[in-house]
Amino acid sequence: MRVPHTLQVRLALGIGLLLTLLWIGVAAVTAVKLQHDLDEVFDSTLQETAQRILPLAVVDIIGREEEGVTQHLASIRPHNEYFTYIVRDRDGRVLVQSHAADPAIFPAYDGPGFRQTSAYRFYNDEALRGSVRISVAEPLAHRVEAARELQIGLGLPLLGVIPITLIAVALVLRRSLAPVRQFRDGLAARGIRDLSPVETSGLPGEIAPVADTLNTLLSRLQAAFDAERSFAANAAHELRTPLAGAIAQAQRLQSETSDPEARRRAAEIEASLKRLTRVSERLMQMARAEGGRLRSEQASDLRPVLRMVVEDFARLSSFDRLALTLPDLPVLSDIDPDAFGIVIRNLVENALRHGTPDTAIEIKLSPDVSLSVSNDCDVIPDEILDRLTQRFERTNSSNTGSGLGLAIVATIAERVGGELRLQSPIPGKVSGFRAEVQFPPA
Repeated sequence: MRVPHTLQVRLALGIGLLLTLLWIGVAAVTAVKLQHDLDEVFDSTLQETAQRILPLAVVDIIGREEEGVTQHLASIRPHNEYFTYIVRDRDGRVLVQSHAADPAIFPAYDGPGFRQTSAYRFYNDEALRGSVRISVAEPLAHRVEAARELQIGLGLPLLGVIPITLIAVALVLRRSLAPVRQFRDGLAARGIRDLSPVETSGLPGEIAPVADTLNTLLSRLQAAFDAERSFAANAAHELRTPLAGAIAQAQRLQSETSDPEARRRAAEIEASLKRLTRVSERLMQMARAEGGRLRSEQASDLRPVLRMVVEDFARLSSFDRLALTLPDLPVLSDIDPDAFGIVIRNLVENALRHGTPDTAIEIKLSPDVSLSVSNDCDVIPDEILDRLTQRFERTNSSNTGSGLGLAIVATIAERVGGELRLQSPIPGKVSGFRAEVQFPPA
């Protein structure tokens, strides 16, 4: 049997089982003690009956005119006779007997005291130096019936008390552990990047230190993440100006020198500096995605932002390559326009860089606030497709990209409550790559 993991169920089962066993044990001990006391009472009644009847029988026998005559005492009214008796002389002749007595069940007299057979309990006594002897019998079934009624009287209340107590224990535990459940549910409902302190009010003393320790850990993690994002953003920002100056110097060197080898090396330096510039820009976008506010107070139409970014790209590449599809009605969402622009730029740049040259790139915004960018390329294996949202991950080592574009898009989608889906090949085709981001609606 598998033990439940919840503290409430374990405590309820443990306390309920303990109380049940305790009550059953107490009832059993009480029944045994009462059975012993009951036997003492019945034995005392047997003895008392014999000692009360024997003097009366002696007087009656002495006053008789005829000896050896058996006298049957008639019943005044019908009743259950649990105790029967016979009075015998020294020779065993029955002198007096109760109306329901059967002399056959009485064993031969063998002296005063208690005797017992398989069906009866007897008490013997005598008077006049043993010339008058009395034996009182009680059926053992009478005692068994009394003991059974006693056990039922003890057991029946437990059948009602135990379930009521178990329900009461469960309700008390549920109410007592309500703050712990709220603490658990609050942690379960958090996003993976939510490092704000947890609520500790109302927690019992055994759990409150755990919550305080968790809050301390969360604050340390938040400080570490903030420091990391701040460093990345500041470093990328501070690199902009010197990188732009270095690129300008490399370009000037190319224009001023007549040495082909020097011009080639200056061009390589310029290309390396431009790659570093792109990486620094991506790092700034990543810091923005991880630490900035990505949702606005009011919803806005995403179509103008998408159209403006696509027009910017059209100035740098053939406009015929970018096929933009927009719905007629506004597409409203509360995602920050700057964050939406970062998503568009990274998806389009990824398609331009990795797509087959001179092939169309399809950009589509759906009314359900879904943005998809598709380009033609060889089919990307699933094991590589699953890793493309990781940082600095590329389809192959020969690509010149930073490996941060899709990671930035995935981070923004997650932070705003959306989802990034990657597909290769494009559904309905045998090749191509599609990146689709589902944004939360207004």
